[in-house]
Amino acid sequence: MANDFIPQMRPLFGLEERSELLQYLEEDGFITEFQRTYEFEKKIASFTGARHAIVVNNGTISLTLAAIALGIKPGDDVIVPNYTMIGTPNSIKMIGANPIFVDVEPSTLVLDADQVRRSLTTKTRAIMLVSANGRSPACGIEKFEELSLKTGVPIIEDAAQSLGSFYKDGRHVGRAGAIGSFSFSAPKIISTGQGGALITDDDALGDRVRRLKDFGRSGGGNDIHDSIGFNFKFTELQACVGLAQMRQLTDRLKRKKEIWLRYSQKLAVSTVSLFNHDLAICAPWFIDCLAERRDELVCYLNEKGIGTRTMYPPINRQKAYALSGKFPVAEDVGRRGLWLPSMVQLTDKQIDFICTEINNFYGNIK
Repeated sequence: MANDFIPQMRPLFGLEERSELLQYLEEDGFITEFQRTYEFEKKIASFTGARHAIVVNNGTISLTLAAIALGIKPGDDVIVPNYTMIGTPNSIKMIGANPIFVDVEPSTLVLDADQVRRSLTTKTRAIMLVSANGRSPACGIEKFEELSLKTGVPIIEDAAQSLGSFYKDGRHVGRAGAIGSFSFSAPKIISTGQGGALITDDDALGDRVRRLKDFGRSGGGNDIHDSIGFNFKFTELQACVGLAQMRQLTDRLKRKKEIWLRYSQKLAVSTVSLFNHDLAICAPWFIDCLAERRDELVCYLNEKGIGTRTMYPPINRQKAYALSGKFPVAEDVGRRGLWLPSMVQLTDKQIDFICTEINNFYGNIK
């Protein structure tokens, strides 16, 4: 076991994806988005319960398009968690808007609603709510919805890590805001290599996103442009992979929950604290935890053939932003946050080995 390296993450593409791709290639299609893409969009809409699902080339552009569709312009402010993948704030920097960083809840790593409320100004044009690892806000999504209704500031849900996770009222994560975004990059529960999707129940908003991603065309395939748009289209090859992955989604979600549960049962040290998940409504994307002496643990596990990944550092401390401010929760995650092996193909035997080595590491510390 120790001689076989266990990566922190590895995507899973197999015979179903191969079959779907070969079948399409035999049809001599144009590869640019068409019927397979529309089928993939329908599958996403059906699974999430949304009226509209629009797929695009990646999950960062999806956030940018959401912001543009909501009328966000250069100089506008958008509330963003200081704990998130850097693509979240970068998506609005791309259009010249300003990310305003706010700290997150310690139990969920989702935006702290009270701090969001205090951070709102007359320049705030949106709240970008990131559901970290599928988790809902501990304060309840209703608190954000009430804040949005009261202030008129729309919510963009960055649900990149949350396909298969739901709110307590049964809505899929991504449907509480004006528009929700998913990512299909390599580490996600399903992947098309790169790719993203936007969901919304607003017909006008869905139409604006479709036009924005396709040069502002009035209809597919013509050269009549009623509005400014860009080129963020999908491909049929990605859609083929996505369709095959969607057929596996239910089983993958079940396995992700089993993986988290086994870690929670086998880890026997108080120095490693898994972030909690309500498995009835949340499917963990990665196994995230806070670990004492994290960097030493990372080195030890690597020597044992176990891959890990440190969690996102606070974005304001990144050289790309270099902003002052106090964000105690995000800073703590930057010091102690760790993702353990989380790939869907991880076996129970591998999880047991990982947990044994973690337990051994802390047991040997004097």
